Amino acid sequence: MREIQLGHRKVGTGHAPFIIAEMSGNHNQSLETALRIVDAAAESGAHALKLQTYRADLMTLDLEEGDFFIGDPASLWKGQSLYKLYEQAYTPWEWHKPIFDRCRERGLIPFSTPFHPDAVDFLEELDVPFYKIASFENNDLPLIRRVAATGKPLIISTGLSTIADLEEAVSAAREAGCRDLILLKCTSHYPASPVDSHLNTIPHLRSLFGCEVGLSDHTQGIGVPIASVALGATVIEKHFTISRADGGVDAAFSLEPEEMRQLVAESERAWQALGGVHYGLTEKDKQSLKFRRSLYISRDVAAGETLSEDNIRIIRPGYGLPPKFMGMFVGRTASRALKAGTPVSWDLL
Repeated sequence: MREIQLGHRKVGTGHAPFIIAEMSGNHNQSLETALRIVDAAAESGAHALKLQTYRADLMTLDLEEGDFFIGDPASLWKGQSLYKLYEQAYTPWEWHKPIFDRCRERGLIPFSTPFHPDAVDFLEELDVPFYKIASFENNDLPLIRRVAATGKPLIISTGLSTIADLEEAVSAAREAGCRDLILLKCTSHYPASPVDSHLNTIPHLRSLFGCEVGLSDHTQGIGVPIASVALGATVIEKHFTISRADGGVDAAFSLEPEEMRQLVAESERAWQALGGVHYGLTEKDKQSLKFRRSLYISRDVAAGETLSEDNIRIIRPGYGLPPKFMGMFVGRTASRALKAGTPVSWDLL
């Protein structure tokens, strides 16, 4: 599987996980806050910042009843219409350029999730380096084909999808020209429970679709994304805010800057720890051999004296023969006088 170039960084198992900070609606309709989020993401070490590009009228109908009203008491957004929610959460299109410019100044890679072909056309004008398809849009095959036709790398979240659904989405992307595809395991409720994360799906997705796989995580904290690295996740996406206390549509399951710093650092440590299949000593291990147990003469022994457990012991350090050879020395005679502290070797017999 070849590496994928996302902006100025490479993605693959040979590289530390690619960390995406998703702003979503956490700017609370303030461009100043949005730019502060960019700065905080850059300072936390994230590699990319993701926006969502839509308008309420491209998402749904302006109705406040029936299917268009959120009445679920368990929802973070209960009591709102879909239209009002999207009006509250969307990022004004005229903000995209200043946000992208600030990202590039700070070394972040800016990109976005388009929710309509018009958004793709708009993002192309901003020279977005790659795209993301959200879980709720991964059944919108015309949108996937439109994005794939740009020829740029494509990330697709898998939430809500069966294997058959994903086969349709992946086939649509590849047939429309996508060469660089990343699937993100995703649990699409907010906040999500670790119990519902099912991270063992990550290697299965990689095997099924022959592409890079990562995690779009909506749990609280960083435990789940760190665990995903051990299962082969090469991309991790988390919602990001300056402070959950500021509120916002996604604040409850967003990371704050210090948590993002920890995610960047610990995900890289987890990746480093994977290594390869290895047994035996590393070069650094060899320095610790002296702390193993081995056979030593434990009291002075005269030439010709019988060796026994009274004058040979299994102790540290490790410069004598291994303990497994004890039985080959007990009952034999010493070839010469031996001082206590002599490491046992074959020439003592």
